[in-house]
Amino acid sequence: MRIEFNTFINSKIATIDKALDKYLQKVEPHPGILYESIRYSMFAGGKRLRPVLTLTTAEAFGCEAEKALPIACAIEMIHTYSLIHDDLPAMDDDDFRRGKLTNHKVYNEAIAILAGDALLTKAFKVLANATDLGVDPIIALQLIDEISEAAGAEGMVGGQVADMEAEGKRPSIEQLEYIHRHKTGALFTIAIRAGAIVAGVKNESLAAITDFASKLGLAYQIQDDILDIIGDEKTIGKSVGSDLMNDKATYPALLGLDESKKQVQKLTEEALLALDSSGCKESKYLRAIADYLVARDS
Repeated sequence: MRIEFNTFINSKIATIDKALDKYLQKVEPHPGILYESIRYSMFAGGKRLRPVLTLTTAEAFGCEAEKALPIACAIEMIHTYSLIHDDLPAMDDDDFRRGKLTNHKVYNEAIAILAGDALLTKAFKVLANATDLGVDPIIALQLIDEISEAAGAEGMVGGQVADMEAEGKRPSIEQLEYIHRHKTGALFTIAIRAGAIVAGVKNESLAAITDFASKLGLAYQIQDDILDIIGDEKTIGKSVGSDLMNDKATYPALLGLDESKKQVQKLTEEALLALDSSGCKESKYLRAIADYLVARDS
């Protein structure tokens, strides 16, 4: 199963990378440095977890992956823009991402900001044009609405602000969960939910797969908190201990390492129960991804 799973994931990543490469070609006569900056971060070796989840979810409900591909790519563009901006001195002030210098260290802060802006804008152009691959216009509009909410003040951006406001403080577990569910969880959840929506999933099944996504997304972020303490810097590809150095609100800081690990396991088990009740035709790869996220070391 491990070899089969790796083959499956690598195939999906290759498909996503090929599509992203096509979407992000330099357009004349616009400034070349902008496209260099965009492509530097986009092709810096990311795991493509969110777009893989979009395609895998769509297929699990009987939809062809090609139909979900523009949605998957748009979500990855938004994710990459957020990483470029998160690494800036005004935010998390990181020098390395995925084992490479962060965007603003290679280019400069202004170009990094604009590269992120361009990726965010491009994502919604890609979503709007998803109808070219057979996505129903009403569904495309629904996805634009939901993805914009997940990425904006009601989701990821709001979570980032709450995260910065919590630095140096000791938030409640409810406040910390809000941060994680919004800063990381919102985009993670919509990646899975969008795959289901493209496949035509509605009502109870959509609610169940969304519950799966929400619980798995929170487990994923708690595992990130854990790896910032016990992870290997070379494996993770960025500095270990940055959360502690920046006095970030994290689960290990609030609950301790052992309890945080228990939370990851509990949330993953609950997520898999929700997946079982979603009615998807083929869930083995979604289950395998969930198992990988619990055991990952990067």
